[in-house]
Amino acid sequence: MNYITHLNAVFQQFSKDSSLNATHISLYMALFQTWNIHRFQNIFYIHREEIMRMGKIGSNPTYHRCLKKLHEQKYIQYLPSHNPYKGSRVNMLIFDTSAKQAVNKSETSSKQALTPLINNNKQKINFNKREHPQNENEVLNHFKNKNWSANEGKKFFNHYSSIGWKLRNELNIIDWHATAENWMLKANEFEKVPAAFQNRDNLKTSKNKNYGEPL
Repeated sequence: MNYITHLNAVFQQFSKDSSLNATHISLYMALFQTWNIHRFQNIFYIHREEIMRMGKIGSNPTYHRCLKKLHEQKYIQYLPSHNPYKGSRVNMLIFDTSAKQAVNKSETSSKQALTPLINNNKQKINFNKREHPQNENEVLNHFKNKNWSANEGKKFFNHYSSIGWKLRNELNIIDWHATAENWMLKANEFEKVPAAFQNRDNLKTSKNKNYGEPL
């Protein structure tokens, strides 16, 4: 499956489908990105909160309505789970250059992994997106290649490894490289704060105390 051919075909179909709106397309692209992260497996699990965040969808009814519509229009196959501890699944139907779904094509994940997917610059797609690094050295090497502070790299690794590589909302990190980018953005913003504000003592307490004096 060539992802450029697929996207060209599916967007041609979008332009002809008057039943869809911008939210449907936004949801589809969020599902496509998740499909990419799962290395284009035939069927993959999805988490509602994560897909809604990626697709910029603000309400659960809108999310479910658009998901159902994409299923009905045969852009995807939605396989809901009635188990609260097990996520729902999605099968992204393959589109070819004639803008028709290749529903009967059963491309195994092994074949997909061996298929070279090429972008417009004739470069291979980067499939190095992973939830978390293998060790601290991998993080430090990544920070070094980005010309970021090694100390920030150590803090980044220690922080997320201590909380199981999860975000504040308890969602699993899906791409630790992107999380590292956000970490450094926040670190750089903090550096821009004047030192007077960083070291300001809002309690007006003295830092030169004589602990030998009685209270």
